[in-house]
Amino acid sequence: MTGDAPTRTREAFWIGGHWARPLGDGAIDVVDPSTERPLGSVPAGTAADAEAAAAAARQALPRWSATPVSERLGFLERLVAGLSARADELADVLTAEVGAPVAMARRTQVGLAVALAASYLDITRDFAFERRVGNSLVLREPAGVVATITPWNVPLLLTLQKVVPALMAGCTVVHKPSELTPLHAYLLTEVIAECDLPPGVFNLVVGEGPVVGAELARTPDVDLVSLTGSTRAGRAVAAIGAERVKRIHLELGGKNAAILLDDLDDAGLESAVRACVDQMCFNTGQACLQWSRLLVPADRHDEVVEFAARCAREYRVGDPRDPATDLGPLVSAAALDRVRAAVVRAVEEGARLATGGPGRPEGLNRGYYVSPTVLGGVDPSMAVAQEEVFGPVLSVMPYDGEDEAVRIADGTPYGLHGAVWSADTAHAQRVARRLRTGQVDINGGPFNVRAPFGGYRQSGVGRECGEEGLDGFCEIKSLQLPSAPVDSVDSAGPVVPTGPRLRDAS
Repeated sequence: MTGDAPTRTREAFWIGGHWARPLGDGAIDVVDPSTERPLGSVPAGTAADAEAAAAAARQALPRWSATPVSERLGFLERLVAGLSARADELADVLTAEVGAPVAMARRTQVGLAVALAASYLDITRDFAFERRVGNSLVLREPAGVVATITPWNVPLLLTLQKVVPALMAGCTVVHKPSELTPLHAYLLTEVIAECDLPPGVFNLVVGEGPVVGAELARTPDVDLVSLTGSTRAGRAVAAIGAERVKRIHLELGGKNAAILLDDLDDAGLESAVRACVDQMCFNTGQACLQWSRLLVPADRHDEVVEFAARCAREYRVGDPRDPATDLGPLVSAAALDRVRAAVVRAVEEGARLATGGPGRPEGLNRGYYVSPTVLGGVDPSMAVAQEEVFGPVLSVMPYDGEDEAVRIADGTPYGLHGAVWSADTAHAQRVARRLRTGQVDINGGPFNVRAPFGGYRQSGVGRECGEEGLDGFCEIKSLQLPSAPVDSVDSAGPVVPTGPRLRDAS
């Protein structure tokens, strides 16, 4: 364990611009997944805590929503600087509570998160909050009070992915991080507290989803809920929000496919397989955008399975604080049980275990560790091909022809992420255009924080990142002006009279 107990134990929530004592007396232990020992604790929020935070955000909304964009950008500049100054501390906490290896914690858990926040400096400056359409002035205004509910896997990144554009749109925020990994959120709140944000604009409450999350979805003080999490959690929040016809953004699960086309030569195939194994192992497989299915030409299936297994065995599983570690632990005992059960069921249903498996990695007798696992001969009907495992498990699946590859890729309830690999980029793009999924990587194209991210079908509703991410926290209002320049009229059509002109027109 790193650090001492006082730095890991928190006793208050950030509500209305100050640290407020919780209204309940419960506590939630935060466990270090590499040791299975307590790391600290946080208060267990209640529905009353959620209501208090939402009320504070509601009270702060009129002032913040009227704040000039230049002032909001000033806050964001200070936030980015503050996060950068505490990057090492944030990374250490994320290694401790998530189990992210130190290099990955610094580069992605924190580095990419700060880069995403910084991207909204230019996005907000360039955003069209107003535009003329004929005799109308179309306004993009703050959606109101936003509840942001985030998971435990890449928590700082997924928090900033919501909180930053919401604040830039002029919304106020109540944030509920996962109760499994809440400690980083306290550091983030400390940074925000030093950025001269008016009281109540940002609020933090920690608690269980069915208690705090449900109340945030239920209370009339919240106008929009933005949740990243499981499809089950998304359904629950959407059902509660529907009682008030509340706006709901959902970024949910994925069962993402990487398709290797048959025009790849041996070197191209090996490069693509290695990249897919690497992506499968990212964050110990705990990522909604993980390529958990590898679709390959049937006549190359066996060699792909063998090579993927060889690649997977090269990864070192161990203490996330050791710089030599590639994969840290899963986040919890429940996560470990889920991944083990998925592998056992896959083998029972006929998949071939090429490497890994449900057992503990050698020499790791404590911690929620699992080995990178490659399964061959996976059929689209198997549970492991349909259900999100959320662990380092790769299912290699044969296909005959591109039409079948597309059908298999689209043959799950999800549609979040995918990949196509080909010797011809144009060929890969043609196949990618056929896929019903929100984002497709072409020949290993890197993640772009300014491009929209989100899914089709049960992978969610709405988009995050980029201009679309900012637009998602806006309401649209049209002001119908008395007249407009002739050249500003976008389309011809009948004029519908309103107001005092209506009687004259009749």
